[in-house]
Amino acid sequence: MIKLSGVIITFNEERNIEKCLQSLVNVVDEIVVVDSFSTDNTKRICLKYNVKFIEQKFLGYIEQKNFALEHASNNVIVSLDGDEALSEELQESIITLKSNWQFDGYYCNRFNNFCGQWIKHSDWYPNKKLRVFDKRFAEWKGINPHDEIVLKDHRKAGKLKGDILHWTYQSYSEFNAKTEYFSTIAAQAYFEKGKKAPLYKLIWNPFWAFFKAYFLRLGFLDGNNGYIISKETGKITYLKYKKLRKLYSNN
Repeated sequence: MIKLSGVIITFNEERNIEKCLQSLVNVVDEIVVVDSFSTDNTKRICLKYNVKFIEQKFLGYIEQKNFALEHASNNVIVSLDGDEALSEELQESIITLKSNWQFDGYYCNRFNNFCGQWIKHSDWYPNKKLRVFDKRFAEWKGINPHDEIVLKDHRKAGKLKGDILHWTYQSYSEFNAKTEYFSTIAAQAYFEKGKKAPLYKLIWNPFWAFFKAYFLRLGFLDGNNGYIISKETGKITYLKYKKLRKLYSNN
């Protein structure tokens, strides 16, 4: 029987962290929480569950998650964000892995809740994520804030039944604020990597992002929230390139 470590990074997650922890306690053998000095009740809630609680200044999404992996005692990881939880079906799928581990990582679908509605389209479902993996053969990569686990050396991944339940934004104002925040992080990350922002990307990429989410990914079937999600998908793309162009003009 292999042993599993649940690994979470948090910052002010008192609204969702208990659901996350409750979904892990009967699945993993330890829970590691790396917290960026939350100012709400996140720490108090976590400590009720006998977690390994580590406070670390935020290093960036990718860097913080790789830091968290270093503090897991076991090689096999179940990685969640503080606003995510394992569905009952996914819990059973992961428990089964303990005696039947065949791949180096496993994908799960992420099911997103937006303003109280479970979103079934809009480029948000199925939102495939590799979140169960052997850390010896994987690492967090990507461009902040879009982190992803990447398996090394052509390692193979399987697929698990069940969903990661994700409570995203619970108000339009929260969604809009995060759009501003994440577009700033993305623009800075692109700038540091030397990525350019030609005018055609500022015009075409936002339009394509909206069109793909709303029409090709059937966002219109999610009603008004599908439209809002698709519109913000285009907006964050526009803001990212607009802010990137400004960074270049200021340097």
